[in-house]
Amino acid sequence: QVLLVESGGGLVQAGGSLGLSCVASGGTFDSYSMAWFRQAPGKEREFVAGIHWSTGVARYADSVKGRFAISRDNAKNMVYLQMNSLKPEDTAVYYCAAGWSSPWLVQSTKDGYSYWGQGTQVTVSS
Repeated sequence: QVLLVESGGGLVQAGGSLGLSCVASGGTFDSYSMAWFRQAPGKEREFVAGIHWSTGVARYADSVKGRFAISRDNAKNMVYLQMNSLKPEDTAVYYCAAGWSSPWLVQSTKDGYSYWGQGTQVTVSS
């Protein structure tokens, strides 16, 4: 049973930085993409960033390009999201997700991910 557990959320002022972590267990992730999604109150869950476990190919939502960086540590089964220059509109619950994908294509839709963490709250104050 694949289990994803996020950590690192919190409250930060606009312009600040925050790092999220996700530890994955219960599976072999070589053929998986790992991603971060977020969901703000009253809005749909949206793709933020994703990375393929083996190739390191990454993909970002336009809204976070240049501000957020996704990375992984294969030895520790960890995925990270470094968030810089945070804006109030980045406020949301952030979810870690895992799903099978081809090595050179990171999916950006929820349907592409089979496993989800419980989420961690990120609040950016203005």
